Amino acid sequence: MPFVSPSSYKGIILVQRLLEPGEIEALDHTSIPRLLLPQPLALFTARAARLRQLAAGAITGIPVEASLTGYLLLMATLVDAQRSVTAALAPDAIGLPDAAAMALSLEHHMPLIPVSGARAPIWRTIFSQLLDQLDGSVAAQPQLVPVLAELRALALDQAALEACADAVLDEDTAHINAMHAPFVAAALQVLWTVQASKAPSARVPVLETGTLCPVCASHPVASVIRIGGQSQGYRYLQCGICNSEWHMVRVKCSTCESNAKINYQSLDPVDAVDFAVADGGKVSLDALAKTAAQPANKNKANDPKKVARAETCDDCHSYRKIFNQEHDYNVEPLADDLASLLLDMLVVEAGYERASGNPLLWFGSDA
Repeated sequence: MPFVSPSSYKGIILVQRLLEPGEIEALDHTSIPRLLLPQPLALFTARAARLRQLAAGAITGIPVEASLTGYLLLMATLVDAQRSVTAALAPDAIGLPDAAAMALSLEHHMPLIPVSGARAPIWRTIFSQLLDQLDGSVAAQPQLVPVLAELRALALDQAALEACADAVLDEDTAHINAMHAPFVAAALQVLWTVQASKAPSARVPVLETGTLCPVCASHPVASVIRIGGQSQGYRYLQCGICNSEWHMVRVKCSTCESNAKINYQSLDPVDAVDFAVADGGKVSLDALAKTAAQPANKNKANDPKKVARAETCDDCHSYRKIFNQEHDYNVEPLADDLASLLLDMLVVEAGYERASGNPLLWFGSDA
């Protein structure tokens, strides 16, 4: 499955003019929402539903290995628990930094609620409440029984629990139990997602780098092409911890910010060409011939073969997945990333390193 190499192209007539990355950056920032803050209850509801659809093989553009089905259903149950715990929180249970701290962050271009800072102690209560919610699921998922017993023991050891949280936020796979990590990450997601939902977007600073979340400074789990309103056709990176999304121009590496050697890998190499053209990229003459052979599908919406891609960079040799709402309205970056492990395996085999992990899936340091 070869990658499409950039080259020059001629003779393509586009109905709508596509802006180059530099032109997009030069636009008035009020015309492109730079930040999409999460709505926790709606987000967790949609994520759980998407995980179940993926597990059932109902998403044509993201084929799921049978061996992954059980895990996706388990994570859907965990996301259900996140929603229930979030809904039960008192309105003032989780707050934001005071006005002076927010002003300092804005002035110095620092993240508003950094994951490297002190965690509100309520996160440990959230963790225990998640376990309570999961107790009701053991009948349907008996594999949860031994895991919950270990997690209950972890909840009683504050030092060990905090150390696990540190490892999750640092993406430190060498010092974490891969089976415990998704559940600890889920509690941390509730904390930061609720905080992010309360943040005044005007007080969220623009960081010096576009590769980290401006709200909490975590890495993105994936990126997504959004549709609707002012976000139509623009690419956003989704934070793996607070679930905020921030704008980054298309055809730009979300790891090193280079745009010189970007390619797109998918399960269908012919359609990878179409994506590169639509994003203002350049394709080889051979690839152009393949594109021309399917003119009717070039800009067609709802094409399942264009839902999931891997954006690779030959400058830093990393990749991050990108999902396209233009071809599947219900794309959910974290869920879709979790389910598309086949794409990960193919891209890693081709010599690229994943830029950052998924908070709901961890591998041991020797994996």
